[in-house]
Amino acid sequence: MHRRPFLRTGLALAAVGTAGCLGESEGPAFTEGFEDGLGEWETAAAIGPEVDLADFEWTIDVSDEQAAEGEQSLRIVNEGDHDDGTCWAVHPMSAEQRQAYTATVTAEFWSESESFNSIRDAVVRLGPEPPETEQDFPQPQQNTTGQGETPFGGLRESLWLAEGWRTYEFEWATPELATDTLWLAVGTSVIWETTATHYVDGITVELAPR
Repeated sequence: MHRRPFLRTGLALAAVGTAGCLGESEGPAFTEGFEDGLGEWETAAAIGPEVDLADFEWTIDVSDEQAAEGEQSLRIVNEGDHDDGTCWAVHPMSAEQRQAYTATVTAEFWSESESFNSIRDAVVRLGPEPPETEQDFPQPQQNTTGQGETPFGGLRESLWLAEGWRTYEFEWATPELATDTLWLAVGTSVIWETTATHYVDGITVELAPR
């Protein structure tokens, strides 16, 4: 299992699938299907203060066991012994400084089956800084779509709502950006006391100037 706290590194600020100037190019500003492995994605985890992070077992890697498109996807495994804990992968993407956007973020998450129990939440976040704690993601069952201008965008919504792949999406009305880099994070958050495996694929970020 991969166990380590968040450590920000000097990632190259390249966006996958970006062509031309943002706001002028057609198509998504960022896409990811994990066909070339993790690349510039960095992995991280956090858990409440009553538990040592080293005791939270989790792993994030690329797998060919499931794929919404192509041959590979991001695999996220975590244990639920503490009824708490979130792990995620984060990637930088380029944006235009002093520009405000309507960002639309879409990701495909895979669950083993449909369940009436709340076992895991999907967490997705886009903001001017990478997340470092569980509180840096939205609260349970929150989605920033329609909330107006907020410091960051994201969602935290239930997984296991369907067997196989399901689409999760949010919109974010950004403030005028003070940075030329945004950080996209995808992961899962523990709800139920059991080990669970999920996959993420087909990530897109669209940035429309406003």
